[in-house]
Amino acid sequence: MGVVATAAAALAAGYLLGRLRPWQRLGDWAADQVRFTGAWAWGGAARQAVVVLVHAVTAPRTSWRIMRAPAAETRAPTPVRDPDWVANRTHHDKAGTA
Repeated sequence: MGVVATAAAALAAGYLLGRLRPWQRLGDWAADQVRFTGAWAWGGAARQAVVVLVHAVTAPRTSWRIMRAPAAETRAPTPVRDPDWVANRTHHDKAGTA
């Protein structure tokens, strides 16, 4: 009788874990934190360590790709001014001036 109860409990636990998918939910949460949190300094060192550890454990291939990717440039590109802008104006641009 004990074997049947153990098997039923294991079957019920497996069913619940399959329905709730805690591993996938934890991985999705960690991926969202890595992508959309913004500045890492907001959460503190302990939170950063937890997020990185959870992400590395739940999605090792994605974590490795993120770690190897170069950091994205956060500054907006500075517009380059053309020193000869007056000479390079089109006829349409000249019509607006007196």
